[in-house]
Amino acid sequence: MMRSHTCGELRGSDDGARVLLAGWVNRVRNMGGFCFLDLRDRHGMTQVVFEPENAELLEAAGRLHMESVIRIQGVVRRRPGAMTNAELPTGEVEVVATELELLSRAEVLPFTLEVEDTASEDLRLKYRYLDLRRPVKARYLHLRHRMAQAVRRTLDNLGFLEVETPVLQQMAGGARARPFTTHHQALDEDFYLRIATELRLKRMLVGGFDRVFEIGRIFRNEGVSRKHNPEFTMLEVYEAYSDYRGMMTLIRDLLTSLVRDVIRPADGALKIKHAASGQEIDFGGEWREARYKDLIRQATGDAEWFNRSKAEKIAGAEKLGLGVNPAWEEFEITNEIFSKKIEPTLIQPTFVTHLPKELCPLAKITADDPTTIDVFELIIGGMEVAPAYSEQNDPDVQRQMFEAQAGEEKQNIDHDFLLALEHGMPPAGGMGVGIDRLCILLTGAE
Repeated sequence: MMRSHTCGELRGSDDGARVLLAGWVNRVRNMGGFCFLDLRDRHGMTQVVFEPENAELLEAAGRLHMESVIRIQGVVRRRPGAMTNAELPTGEVEVVATELELLSRAEVLPFTLEVEDTASEDLRLKYRYLDLRRPVKARYLHLRHRMAQAVRRTLDNLGFLEVETPVLQQMAGGARARPFTTHHQALDEDFYLRIATELRLKRMLVGGFDRVFEIGRIFRNEGVSRKHNPEFTMLEVYEAYSDYRGMMTLIRDLLTSLVRDVIRPADGALKIKHAASGQEIDFGGEWREARYKDLIRQATGDAEWFNRSKAEKIAGAEKLGLGVNPAWEEFEITNEIFSKKIEPTLIQPTFVTHLPKELCPLAKITADDPTTIDVFELIIGGMEVAPAYSEQNDPDVQRQMFEAQAGEEKQNIDHDFLLALEHGMPPAGGMGVGIDRLCILLTGAE
């Protein structure tokens, strides 16, 4: 038997109980003829005592390197009043060792938990497997797992079906992004790693499944930053007979339940501390709704911004201190202002609605403004957490939108998807949620 208890289970053990533990050597201290060892597993820490009566065992313990993996057999000893809980890793409980077995030897390590605060970030990232031993990192991973499980439970309770769609695709579509390419040897054909699951999931709507979702890995051959990774995990969800406003309700319900049931703020309020700004983000308060064009007009101080020429927009962006590529299209210049001057200021939950139609060819055109689409971007903590659309289901309009981008490497025309729309896709709402960004936001992780 590998072990009878974890370190976290020892507090309730009876005095004199025999236990078998296994874990990492966290620290070794020789004091007054005794050897004290802190044994660590992912559930906690236990102090193990090697007494001078067993000289061979005491000598073996003294030779142990930090972070070696060992198995200990011993007897629980409760020490009420002998020392404070802070002085003993497991409170008033320690284990007097009777047997010691070295399971895995640790040699010279670049850093250990004892000195990790002095290790540089570059060093910790290089040795990521050692960094994961830190309790804060373990907590983040546990929270990430619980968040994904909570999302699945919520959607399952609402009648959504979880599906898996192909990672290898003959055409990269569903987003404006540059794909990774790979080669299929048996078919002697190039394929793309998917940049979104959208077009495959919409085919499910055509197939008669009215509520579907996927939590899957996405690959985009683009830049790297704190908010962007070449591969990341995305939730995409589609609901027939809904729209972008239906997705507003869904994302608010999802996020408030995650804060309440997974993050669990101590005071019971639906508030978390935003690490970057120091502000409190209130998920239980009012979620602001603002139109994209209104925010741009406010940021530029120009009520006629959307009637200006390209040259005037370049000058306006430069006046705000932004570098602008003259080859950019007008909507790209405007969106640079949004990304750099507006988005970082939106700390409280904000639905930014009715974006320029050029930003997404897959959404419905706004009825009272043919230059915008019925979408929202949910911004929290200064970053986009979830975009959502009223999905375009008219094959003719969809073809026109695709053709407007024809020739770009970022988006080719998916004729098979257009054929699927011709067979009838119900009106629908769709949404994407970056699981990694969500974890950064809710946990405060770097």
